[in-house]
Amino acid sequence: MLSFDKGAPWREMSFVSVDVETTGFDREACRVTEVGIVRFERGQIAERWGSLVNPGVPIPEDSTKVTGITDAMVADSPTFAELKWDIYGRLRDRLFVAWNAEFDWDFLANSMDRCGMTLPSVPILDPLVWARRLMPSDNRHNLGAVCEKFGIPLENAHRAEDDAEACGRVVLRLADKVPVNLGMLLSEQAAWKTLQDEEREQRRMARAIAKGVDPNAPRETAAPAPEEPKLQAGLF
Repeated sequence: MLSFDKGAPWREMSFVSVDVETTGFDREACRVTEVGIVRFERGQIAERWGSLVNPGVPIPEDSTKVTGITDAMVADSPTFAELKWDIYGRLRDRLFVAWNAEFDWDFLANSMDRCGMTLPSVPILDPLVWARRLMPSDNRHNLGAVCEKFGIPLENAHRAEDDAEACGRVVLRLADKVPVNLGMLLSEQAAWKTLQDEEREQRRMARAIAKGVDPNAPRETAAPAPEEPKLQAGLF
């Protein structure tokens, strides 16, 4: 396994921008329906790869409304188990980039685990965290909104290859606004995410209290809440 030099400029390293489409939000119960992986080398696309995935379960109507992926489309597609080495080989020895990276990484990790494998140990970059930090006055930080702000094409939103490519292009667009060295970037990204998670939890509790609901009561798994204005200081 490649050892990543934390003191080296991350922009000179190969990175793969990854997106997965799924049957729902629950990482344990739901399954992957599409994977897109776009590899960037020194600011240029070096490879674009993707595949529909037969999840082995019916695709809920709500998921189809978002992605456009139907049961008929995946009926003859390979299973995740049949694609595991194609995916693993493309992730190995490269920086992993994804919008809301925890979601994509967890789905891939759980899918690999069901195949008796683990994901390669690689640094994870999440440009959603960067966008929230760098653009605190923007009310929306979803991929589509950020692409629109930067004039980055995203014609087929919620299709894996297109989202992956757009995510990679956002990374390049924000590259000169974040730390140069990999180690410093990972450290800053972790600090930003911790602060963002704390602020989101505080807002959730405030909404619950305002509705007369116990903010500490167990919550059902649900779609992420709509994004709100962020309060942290910007870096532009």
